[in-house]
Amino acid sequence: MKNTFYWLEEFFSYFSGIKARAPGTIQEYRYDLEMFFRFLKKHRNLVAEDQTFDEIIITDIDEEFLRSVKLSEMYRFIAWLGNERDNGPASRSRRISAIRTFYNFLSTKAKIIEYNPAAELESPKQTKKLPRYLSVDESISVLSEAANSDDQFSSRDYCILTLFLNCGMRLSELCGINLSDIAEETLTVMGKGGKERTIYLNSICIQAIEDYLPERLEPKPEEKNDPLFVSRNRRRISQRAVQNIVKKYIIKAGLDPQKYSTHKLRHTAATLMYQYGQVDLRSLQQILGHTSVSTTEIYTHINDEMLHQAVENNPLNLYRKSDFTEN
Repeated sequence: MKNTFYWLEEFFSYFSGIKARAPGTIQEYRYDLEMFFRFLKKHRNLVAEDQTFDEIIITDIDEEFLRSVKLSEMYRFIAWLGNERDNGPASRSRRISAIRTFYNFLSTKAKIIEYNPAAELESPKQTKKLPRYLSVDESISVLSEAANSDDQFSSRDYCILTLFLNCGMRLSELCGINLSDIAEETLTVMGKGGKERTIYLNSICIQAIEDYLPERLEPKPEEKNDPLFVSRNRRRISQRAVQNIVKKYIIKAGLDPQKYSTHKLRHTAATLMYQYGQVDLRSLQQILGHTSVSTTEIYTHINDEMLHQAVENNPLNLYRKSDFTEN
């Protein structure tokens, strides 16, 4: 009888090879599922009282244990995440997705369970929040800091920021760009789920790339596919390195690095395109690579906020009825 570790590895091989999920997603799901099974052992009193949560071993969980998990235990885990771990709706939903996907694999692919309790597992209601983004002036400040930097890699950093703020690409997409992906005024990126899409480059992006290429370090021979963005070690630039670059110029521009990240630059590009580019929702969906238009609809709420603010800023809003009547 095979243990949980075996089936987790089988699941992640399927998740990566067949579903083409990104390494970051797989890492998150691994963490979520290991936490879930640690919780189950603790909840069932199968661990020593003095054992810390992270010390709980799950390699002894067998197929019989997997088959014994009930829907009620899954809901207890979700409640524990909220009460003990202070996880918000978005975090709890992601962990529910990990459990649901894993148990679906055990049921339909591995076929080691007949009844899938996670099929009825519901996600908590999500609170819709407006995406945080940089204003035009703030965006200009960030770009200006990179353009005027005397850093050895300033042209590379400026190019990275320019692509983020003009194209709205994801962090993984930017790091994965190869020279062969660039063709005149277009850029081909590999999005979520291994879906390829074309991004059109404006003149500013093209100029930034052309300025950067003469200063680009030659990648090491073993580096695959000739990456566009290269680190000081002559490797494909990592996601963490790009995050640090963005943080560096956010701080230099006098902005809060806790509020703005690489993903906020993607929000900024999408917001500016929607507000100033006269782009419809379907077109914006295609540009951003969203699977569902409902994901893109969040940017329409930004426009609603602007309309509300426009009404609030009407100069006549300063006058009350009492201002016109005699005392």
